Amino acid sequence: MQIRIAGTVNDSIVDGPGFRFTIFTQGCPHHCEGCHNPKTHDFEGGRLQDTREIIEKFRKNELLDGITLSGGEPFCQSQACLELAQAAHQIGLNVWCYTGYTFEELKQGFDTHPEWAALLHEVDVLVDGRFILAERTLEARFRGSKNQRLIDVKASLEQGQTILVKE
Repeated sequence: MQIRIAGTVNDSIVDGPGFRFTIFTQGCPHHCEGCHNPKTHDFEGGRLQDTREIIEKFRKNELLDGITLSGGEPFCQSQACLELAQAAHQIGLNVWCYTGYTFEELKQGFDTHPEWAALLHEVDVLVDGRFILAERTLEARFRGSKNQRLIDVKASLEQGQTILVKE
């Protein structure tokens, strides 16, 4: 399967805990003011890459704790991101995902976007919400603005309420 990406980072330490393989998807509908990745907004930008090539790259890195799906907006390429997340779980890696959507918006979209549900069920921690420049902070771990949350997705889906990751 093909995915349009802006790039990857083999050993990120800022996109979740531990060493992470980060995939920056290309294309974002949110266009947040002050976004640190504005070059990822254009849906025609970046480059196409086969998901198998990306999976092979992160499989080779024995130091990884997990992968991070970032953007752009990963939920705009849910099927390809789902494939990456499933492959990561198969080899014991955790999956973090950054999205401009809130957890509640994603759940509300399940009927019209069933692929969102499939991807969300493969995410361990969701960093949700648009970046808000007026709420920018350097003190919130793994987040850019105070409104963004670190959500334990599996617990939240099981319990029917939003459960935040304890920091």
